[in-house]
Amino acid sequence: MKIAICVNPMSGRDVRRLAARATNMTHEAKRDIVARLAAGADAMGASDIYVCKEPFRIASAALENMGLSAAVHVLDLPTTNSAADTEAAIHGFLSAGCEVIISVGGDGTNRAIVRALLNAADNRALAQHAANVNLLPLSTGTNNVFPVLVEPTIAGMVAALQARGDLAESSLRLRSKVLHVTGERLSGKAHATPDVGLIDAVLLRRDHVGNLLPYDPTRIDRLLLTRAEPTAIGMSPIGGLIEAVSAADDYGILLELGDSPSSIRFAAPLSPGLFREVSVKSVTRIPFGVAVPFRGPGVLALDGDRDHKLGEDHGLSVEIRRDGPWVIDIEAAMRWAVAQGMIAPSSILPELLHDH
Repeated sequence: MKIAICVNPMSGRDVRRLAARATNMTHEAKRDIVARLAAGADAMGASDIYVCKEPFRIASAALENMGLSAAVHVLDLPTTNSAADTEAAIHGFLSAGCEVIISVGGDGTNRAIVRALLNAADNRALAQHAANVNLLPLSTGTNNVFPVLVEPTIAGMVAALQARGDLAESSLRLRSKVLHVTGERLSGKAHATPDVGLIDAVLLRRDHVGNLLPYDPTRIDRLLLTRAEPTAIGMSPIGGLIEAVSAADDYGILLELGDSPSSIRFAAPLSPGLFREVSVKSVTRIPFGVAVPFRGPGVLALDGDRDHKLGEDHGLSVEIRRDGPWVIDIEAAMRWAVAQGMIAPSSILPELLHDH
């Protein structure tokens, strides 16, 4: 009954929070989250909890003096202070046999996790564990759509129930949608640039790779969304305020932005407390497996990270597939577990429950 806790020490601490009205996620707050996760998992009988050593000792320090019944394992892996550390951590957890992973981070953290899981599918030693991973993503990032806000104690309990094999009900989890990026030269020659995203792929004009400031909506050319959530912030609500698309919908939507006689204009929350007017020319539903071209010049950003520069003669294709990890609905799982008598024995319920 192994559980891994993957913590991004830098999530929720970049300049985007200073340019908006977001709160700062401190290392101490993350230690509290890890401790509560471990307490919940331990209470439900987790046998082993795996974390990774990192410069701020967030997870390892949180678990040091808790007196848990579960064995704590701290993986000592090389660090680069980049997303590669998250990917290395996932491979370490898979090598240890973990198939239940709790992530503590934002959309970018979970993007790195999914990229690592998909890459692990090519590794014979890791492939089986990677294909069966159940992910419980907890939000600590800046613009979060993929992870959820939930009490960590309860998330830890659900993780242990899943590790025990008790959450057999199929409606309690959903395989996540993934944006798959492949490269091509406009001349037709292959140009391999494989990458993934979870929520949004954005083509930005007159921008540059590595820019961490909030997007200027006048530079957004096109936007492909796996989820268009009207209750989110970032790119997702640009679509969600027109047509809501949930994690369960078997399609995404493509938006073309810019001024035209038929454009609709409205204010969208691009960062916490930060609204900007956007101008949308068209909205198209995109089925799974349909390649959407993103052509330069410009920058292709995935889940908020401006990673790919596109030259004049360069294009990338992005398509949506449902081949990411299983994501557990934490609230639904807990309610189902209670209904099945997994927390308190259901046999005593008739004696305790009385109508008035």
